[in-house]
Amino acid sequence: MSKEQQKSALSESGSKPASKNISAESAKKIRSFRRNKSSEKDFLKDLLNGSKTALGRGITLIESNQKTHQKQAESLIEGALPHAHKSIRIGITGVPGVGKSTFIESFGSYLIEQGKKVAVLAVDPSSSVSHGSILGDKTRMEKLVTEKNAFIRPSPSGDSLGGVARKTRESIILCEAAGFDVILIETVGVGQSETTVHSMTDFFLLLKLAGAGDELQGIKRGIVEMADAIVINKADGENQKAARDAKMEFNRALHLYPPKESEWKPKVKLCSALYNEGVPDIWEMITEFKAKVDENGHFQHNRQEQNKFWLYQTINDYLKSRFYDDPKIKTALKEQLKLIENNKTTAFAAAKYLLSLA
Repeated sequence: MSKEQQKSALSESGSKPASKNISAESAKKIRSFRRNKSSEKDFLKDLLNGSKTALGRGITLIESNQKTHQKQAESLIEGALPHAHKSIRIGITGVPGVGKSTFIESFGSYLIEQGKKVAVLAVDPSSSVSHGSILGDKTRMEKLVTEKNAFIRPSPSGDSLGGVARKTRESIILCEAAGFDVILIETVGVGQSETTVHSMTDFFLLLKLAGAGDELQGIKRGIVEMADAIVINKADGENQKAARDAKMEFNRALHLYPPKESEWKPKVKLCSALYNEGVPDIWEMITEFKAKVDENGHFQHNRQEQNKFWLYQTINDYLKSRFYDDPKIKTALKEQLKLIENNKTTAFAAAKYLLSLA
């Protein structure tokens, strides 16, 4: 077949190469959605009725960078917004190997037994080749994924700093509208993702290991300061004594930090996610936290402050994108980079010149 025939056949079939921003599987879901003759109104209705299929398709639209899909996603989010905000959002972080997936499966299964609907938004590090998730949380949470009242969505982190951004926040809204009352957001556990997750959750839980040198990090400002609770995982067998010692160290360290605006005093808990030990105690603590912040008004205040933060963040992202997509800037940027290489200008002077063109 000649190149002309191939081109003709491609145009007749209506096929287009999949965008690198979405996986082949996601592109297939979107095509299926477009072929479906049901209106956007029916699609929203399915979502509000708790359809996990509609929820999955909605998040696929959010994750797509194609303009037509973005418009559909915006319309869906707008319709879902009045039905959202009825959950508690829990951020879960910790270094790789701390047992985040095992903990989430154990914790999520317990919550479902208590009559909750649990959504897990797990942000995986992306493959730089396929731009898809490489950890595969669905395969690491074999029990939870089969639960009727559970929804697990591993999302590729892409090029966004820390792996979580606007798309995760919009996915939270759809999950809430679909009736999920506990949203668990797992971070990559590396880089700046913890700060981003902290800015979109109500309760921030830090998983630690005993005997891994983590105890010393308790006296440093940073991630421990953001935590509403520290859970020392794998506190079982021969590791029990080390876990108890670590708990004492973290309790001492937490006394060094100033009081939180929420008036909540962070707690340290022991847990063995593998043997489901200590899990009910953690949920009881989160329930206690929710009652306190509801009473003093911090819960609503915190969400309003987060909304303001994301307004500024979205404006910054939009301005940055518009700046780099400008053809005039693209040309001038190449010229300025060559001048920098040849020591004919400085980075600051080049930046000032490029911004003057915007």
